[in-house]
Amino acid sequence: MNYRLIKSEPYKYSRDQFVKDGTTIRDGVRNYQARNNLNAMRVWDLCFRYHSNEGKEIVGIAEVSEEAFPDPTIDDARRVAVTVKPLQSLQRSVSL
Repeated sequence: MNYRLIKSEPYKYSRDQFVKDGTTIRDGVRNYQARNNLNAMRVWDLCFRYHSNEGKEIVGIAEVSEEAFPDPTIDDARRVAVTVKPLQSLQRSVSL
């Protein structure tokens, strides 16, 4: 099992919305190194959910539930997405 860091902005996709949805697709990644990291993710890998820019803190733990597949938001076979599900929200966030 590996540990990953996935980021989001709380105003775009908050911790509460993620927990409510129960699963989400991590898509829209355009950075090549980030894409390589998505390709390396395996089912059961744990992910620290990080709010970047606003907050700059880890707010929860998620788990990869589906490995890399073609990103449905763009017509480019090189772009991938993964599915993650929430495991635990942190009672106290871990700041940068």
